[in-house]
Amino acid sequence: MENIFSIQTEHEFLAAALETFRYQYENVEVYRRFVDYLNIDPDKIDRLADIPFLPIEMFKNHQILDKNAEAGLFFQSSGTTKMNLSKHFIADEKKYEESIYRSFEQFIGKPEDFIFLGLLPSYLERQNSSLIYMVDYLMKKSGRPENGYFLYNHEDLFDLLNTLGGKKVILFGVSFALLDFIDYCGSRKSDGSLNVPESLIVIETGGMKGRKEEMTKDELLKILQEGFTTDKIYSEYSMTELLSQAYSLGNNEYECPSWMKIMIRNAEDPFSYEKEGRTGTINIIDLANIHSCAFIATQDLGKSLGNKFQVLGRIDHSDIRGCSLLVS
Repeated sequence: MENIFSIQTEHEFLAAALETFRYQYENVEVYRRFVDYLNIDPDKIDRLADIPFLPIEMFKNHQILDKNAEAGLFFQSSGTTKMNLSKHFIADEKKYEESIYRSFEQFIGKPEDFIFLGLLPSYLERQNSSLIYMVDYLMKKSGRPENGYFLYNHEDLFDLLNTLGGKKVILFGVSFALLDFIDYCGSRKSDGSLNVPESLIVIETGGMKGRKEEMTKDELLKILQEGFTTDKIYSEYSMTELLSQAYSLGNNEYECPSWMKIMIRNAEDPFSYEKEGRTGTINIIDLANIHSCAFIATQDLGKSLGNKFQVLGRIDHSDIRGCSLLVS
């Protein structure tokens, strides 16, 4: 298997995707059974649009793992204890870490240059979160003493941000927690408003999950822009079932790294794809998922915008990290 992180062209992506498809058909039992159930001849697959995409719900009931690999850990989706949660078994932690690093470096910068703060209470309060693993890894690469997480201690975060002027700071935040923090900042106006570092980058990771009144993504971004006095709020899009991340640098327009691709399928016909600008359901190719499944049919609505895409909500309550119940 070639190094996916060296992919530069569409031709190289296609070749790597077809190679990955054939490998996973042979070595990932659940995926092979799914393809066979559809009566698809794998030898006749020569286009991305012909590759079968595994429904994301399969991660809730099956161990999707390469028969030649052993999983050292697993990531689990968020939800209540009564829910049947998705599990993604990870056989190559180093590949996940390289995907984290390269995606972040491509869209934002070298992790070593930033202080990382995490306002991620719902994820910190449970185990096996891929988001916490990602932020932990970025903090480790950064090595800054100011790095840290915040649950509901908004006062500590408020006070720390007021001391970081002139420093490059990343604040990863789940949507409802960022809104709660802005409310707290408003209550502090009598003794001084939040002095936001000019270089602060806020990255919202979705995750309303019924904790706040639903709003559109545009409404959320506007509130966050005003609260943090910035023109842009960044967003990160990933999920338990992926090892790669797409980033939006504003306006709810995401970009994928070169080893990841979004395809918008027709909501009524899973083998038909929508034209650019038309809303459909998101299929994801994540070539970092070599030991599970690289071809995933999500329950997210979205649309493609050339080399970018938008996330517009969900068609059900699938447990997807990085995409909240926001609809625009």
